[in-house]
Amino acid sequence: MNNFFKQFGGKVTQKHIKEYEQSEQWRDGSFKNLEHTTLGGNILDLPRIIYKQLSNKKGRIPENPLPVKKFEIEEFLSPSDKAKFIWYGHSAVLIRIQEMNILIDPMLGDNTTPIAPIATKRFSENTLSIIDDFPEIDLVLLTHDHYDHLDFGSIQKLKNKTKQFFVALGVKRHLVAWGIDEKLITEFDWWMTEKLDQINITFTPTRHFSGRGLRDGSKTLWGGWVIKSKNENIWFSGDGGYGNHFKEIGEILGPFDIGFMECGQYNDDWKLIHLFPEEAIKAAKEAKVKKAIPVHWGGFPLSYQHTWKEPAEDFVTEAINSNQDYMLPSLGELCSTSDQLKNKWWFNFK
Repeated sequence: MNNFFKQFGGKVTQKHIKEYEQSEQWRDGSFKNLEHTTLGGNILDLPRIIYKQLSNKKGRIPENPLPVKKFEIEEFLSPSDKAKFIWYGHSAVLIRIQEMNILIDPMLGDNTTPIAPIATKRFSENTLSIIDDFPEIDLVLLTHDHYDHLDFGSIQKLKNKTKQFFVALGVKRHLVAWGIDEKLITEFDWWMTEKLDQINITFTPTRHFSGRGLRDGSKTLWGGWVIKSKNENIWFSGDGGYGNHFKEIGEILGPFDIGFMECGQYNDDWKLIHLFPEEAIKAAKEAKVKKAIPVHWGGFPLSYQHTWKEPAEDFVTEAINSNQDYMLPSLGELCSTSDQLKNKWWFNFK
């Protein structure tokens, strides 16, 4: 089987379905959201959406590739009382906490549409090679199985340097198909918690969907991740539209020292499954996030409705108007949870 077909991941079997049926989230043949959610439009809208996606490109792609700061392993591994993290664009985040290396949604490949006739290229170059410089990864966290979060090429580079994978329910079958030992993979339903050394990892609800092909829609779950140590509490919101779950997450697991908030690749057709900037700030406040960080932008042009800079610009404006503290790391920049980074680094690029 060549790499094109491998991109689809593992097929859903009846054995898988029997396992998924044990989840409260599985109803009528697929995983469901907590609130009624449509994906936006219908089959008749596809030509319009595709036309807009392909034709309206002004400002959606930087004129030149965005640079990514070089990974410095000694600096990353040096002792610190505070958690450290590096954002690599879109939703890829590397975290150092309690002497553990945790990598979230490590899509560091250059194309989010590997099975489509037209590539959706990354704003930065040679990002896949960054994985070669990483230290051993104690834990990879995967929020869901969409191509812009779960990347075949990235997993191939990670599989020989990763100790464990914690993944959304159903995603295990993809990793096994790609050569990961199933003993290293733990699947999570919403609110499930596992302790790893001195850290508690919890999978939280989102309002989204999943799938990598025409026949596996919502056959894996989707969500976000909470990483809680004795000193700090970190939340990665995951993809998904606004809903009542944000307040519930804050009440049960908050407050959070930092929250990586989905903010980007939104448009009116996807209103219920992605956060607009003002919703990202509202969600952060409801979830009791002390310092919010916009992610799911700065990587790929997946929405026809906004420029590549607009998600962060509007996020900052709304944060200031709502008295929400925030942080703006640049690509590849090593940060601490206590940093006060508010430099609009994207001003240096067209």
